[in-house]
Amino acid sequence: MLTSQMMKDFNHHINESIQIKKDLYLYERTINKIIKKIYSTLKSKKKIYICGNGGSAADAQHIAAEYTVRLKINNNRRPLPFIALPSDSAYLTACGNDFGFEKIYVRALEALYSKNDLLIVLSTSGNSKNLIEAVKFAKKNNIFSIGFLGNTGGKLKSLCSTSLIINSKNTARIQETHMFLGHYICEKVEDLIFKSK
Repeated sequence: MLTSQMMKDFNHHINESIQIKKDLYLYERTINKIIKKIYSTLKSKKKIYICGNGGSAADAQHIAAEYTVRLKINNNRRPLPFIALPSDSAYLTACGNDFGFEKIYVRALEALYSKNDLLIVLSTSGNSKNLIEAVKFAKKNNIFSIGFLGNTGGKLKSLCSTSLIINSKNTARIQETHMFLGHYICEKVEDLIFKSK
């Protein structure tokens, strides 16, 4: 049974989550830009890579699955080339052991990328060294980069081609909002690709 203090905390978490999502109205232009960029990349038959660390790595895999499988249960459409870079534990541990954890994503990009592909990074701090390395590589190799970030955006804010920063220091709220955006953006991209035929 929830105590009165637990209920108070519960209500606080709910209200905080609602307010952060309401604040997304301020980023309508950026969200639309991201939808158009993902759509145009996939329409051009280019690949999208997504990565993060910890919970954000799991979120990256979740988002990639929505594109390569499907988001809406009644939409039996073709799969889309959306690759979650943190999916292979053998690769990650080998690369981390042999070259250092900061190289795990840049080395995968070196192996997979083509000109005009797209990189998406998820980071609650914006300061993850392996994501910074990946975005720097993207910049040098004509790969557009999108950062879903938190807090003040960290170092990735100025490195990414475009960024959407969740104005919160609470890791859980940032990640929840990244996933909300991941689902919303996927739905809009699906609509554009498969209704435009």
